[in-house]
Amino acid sequence: MPTPRHHLNRQRRRQALADPPAPGARSRTAAGVLTEPALPESEEPAQRPARRGTEADGDGRTGRQRRTGREKSGTEPSDAESTSRESTGRERSGRVLLAVLCALTLLLGGFAGWAFSRAGELRDDPARGNTALTDVARTSEIKGQTGAAVAALFSYDHADTAPFERAGRTLLTGKAVDQHRTLLAGVLAKAAQQKTVITTTVTDSAVERIDGDRARVLVYADQSSVSTAGTPSKGKAGDQGVYAGAMFAVDVVRRDGRWLVENIDTFGR
Repeated sequence: MPTPRHHLNRQRRRQALADPPAPGARSRTAAGVLTEPALPESEEPAQRPARRGTEADGDGRTGRQRRTGREKSGTEPSDAESTSRESTGRERSGRVLLAVLCALTLLLGGFAGWAFSRAGELRDDPARGNTALTDVARTSEIKGQTGAAVAALFSYDHADTAPFERAGRTLLTGKAVDQHRTLLAGVLAKAAQQKTVITTTVTDSAVERIDGDRARVLVYADQSSVSTAGTPSKGKAGDQGVYAGAMFAVDVVRRDGRWLVENIDTFGR
């Protein structure tokens, strides 16, 4: 019959087999024998140091994660910072663009005002309306008709006055009618007595200005006056002629397709 001690040991072995080992307890064989020789607590191996850069520290991050975090925090901005910088950059670019557009608007507005004012000045300038140098056909027409009119108006033959009278009626207008009569009054008073023949030839002319249906022409002419009365005058023989050159300007106006003389300018003579 087993002794109480043996019985007690048997009960312990049965209980050890029946109960599962607690967590962290050393593993035992089915017979309750240790798989490794037991060591006293003073001889148990010290805990291995955590592998550098891989074991987690107290905050749950490994050394590599901490280094990566420090590197990221030191060199790369966070998402919020990047978004803030991008927003600030866009706002700054928008303000610069707005300022440039405002400056261009003011500049273009000022240029448009200046151009409009300058165009008005050019339109109002009489010299800008002068087409004497650009309208060749009209310039030639004015020169031809003015030369013929001057020759007819300042030529006189006592034996045939019809052309002279006809020129006065058809080629003059406005104040030029009285001007022409005043200029030739002295000659006409003695023309019948002295049997005067006056011949005027236009040697050159220049159209100074053309403004629509009005023009100003500078005329150069040679004029000869001959008396055929046969009576010597102041020791001079009869039929002796007088020759002179003349320069004056006439203002002409277009009426019914013809250029008529409306003003005679002898430059104060």
